[in-house]
Amino acid sequence: MNVDLPGALLKVLLLWILTAPHEFAHAWVATRLGDDTPTREGRVTLNPLAHVDWIGTALLPFLMALLGGGFLGWGRPVNSNPAKLKGGLNGLAVVALAGPASNVVLAVLMGGIAIATSTTLRPLALFMAEGVQLSLYLAIFNLLPVPPLDGSKLLLAARVPIRVYVELARFGFMLLIVLVSATDIGRYMSHWSDQGALAIFRLWGWR
Repeated sequence: MNVDLPGALLKVLLLWILTAPHEFAHAWVATRLGDDTPTREGRVTLNPLAHVDWIGTALLPFLMALLGGGFLGWGRPVNSNPAKLKGGLNGLAVVALAGPASNVVLAVLMGGIAIATSTTLRPLALFMAEGVQLSLYLAIFNLLPVPPLDGSKLLLAARVPIRVYVELARFGFMLLIVLVSATDIGRYMSHWSDQGALAIFRLWGWR
């Protein structure tokens, strides 16, 4: 087994960089839709420490990246009250989609930096290029309909019975580990994010 300590640390660093804007996007959109819960809980900020989940943003992704068992990570979920949101559960869906959307925007920006620095600051360019792939991977991963991921909120917006959602939430953590490490879903997500990264680089003029 090849243990890549620098690579694992790099992925965790990138995850921290990408998690703060992701969770901020949830919080900001929720406030724009009338819910003051994120503001009261101090989540409308880009400070990574406000959004870190020490298992999901540090320990688990580090171990999985170190041992080559796929990659799994998330930030501390932003609480939102559908009763306060414009559109109720439909508004909750908009809040949920804001996080993955932010990852796509970040991927495009990081792709531009990677191309612009590819000949002058190659270490930075390589770091940004890996960030493009990881940001897209996180966008796809977070759309999985498994609590606590963003995609699970879409189940609520689709009016899936709450008892079904609660049962999923009970086993969500273990289900995610199994899906990523023991099925082809992780491989598919990596492939899609790689293809998306290539499309972004071409958008910025890479040939």
